Amino acid sequence: MVALVHSGAVLGIDGYPVEVEVNLSQGLPGMSIVGLPDAAVKESSDRVSAAIRNTQLALPVRKITINLAPADIRKEGSAFDLPIALGILSAAGMIDNDRLKKLVILGELSLDGRVKPIRGGLSITAMANENGMEGVLLPAQNAAEVSVIEGIPIYPIETLPQALEFLCGNLALQAVTPEIQSESPHAKEYELDFTDVKGQHHVKRALEIAASGGHNILISNIPDFGLLTTHSGHSHKE
Repeated sequence: MVALVHSGAVLGIDGYPVEVEVNLSQGLPGMSIVGLPDAAVKESSDRVSAAIRNTQLALPVRKITINLAPADIRKEGSAFDLPIALGILSAAGMIDNDRLKKLVILGELSLDGRVKPIRGGLSITAMANENGMEGVLLPAQNAAEVSVIEGIPIYPIETLPQALEFLCGNLALQAVTPEIQSESPHAKEYELDFTDVKGQHHVKRALEIAASGGHNILISNIPDFGLLTTHSGHSHKE
C-alpha cells in the first residue's frame, strides 16, 4: 500500500511543496529514503523507527520505501520525520490516507516520540495557504510563529501519539490564534546609544526599520577594519 503525506521545504526564502510517498512491500525489513535527501534526512529512518517503537506503536515488518518528491531538488533538515512516521502508519492502515492529504505536516522526532521544532515553518505555512490546504500540523513550539498567516488553521503537536490520535479523529485540537504583544517581555535598557556613533546613517536607518517592524537583521564587520556592512550589501567606513 502507498500512503501520501503533504509536507514542505524552503528554497531561498520561499516554501515549496514536498510529497512524502511511503510504500510497504515484501522483502527484507528496512527503510530507505530516496529523492535527493541530505544526511539529516537520511538519518530520519533511525529517528522514526525509534520513535514509533518507543511510543508502543507497531513498526511494520516490511520493506519501507520513502520517496520525497520532487526528486530533482535536494531535501535538507529534519522536518520530514513526522510526515514520514505518519506516512508509515497510514500505509499500515492505522490512519485514513484521505485525511492526511488535506494537511501539510512538519516536525522533527526525538527518539521517545516528542515532536521538536523545525526551521522554515512560516514560509511553508504561507505556501500551504496559497495552495489551498485545509490546515498545517506542526510542532507546538512553532505554532505561535506561523499563526500570523491568516486563512489556514494551525494545529500544534507535541508527540507522535498525539498526532496519530488527532488524525484518527479521537482527539480534538484547538487551532492556534495569533498572539500579538504590544511590548516585548524582555525589554532592556542600555547605556550605549547610537546617537554616540558618528556617521553610519544607513546602518542606523536599517536598525530603526528592523526594530519598528520586529524584523531580524545582521550587521557584519571584518575585525579591526572599521567597516560595517548590513544585509543589504551597502557599506560605510567609520
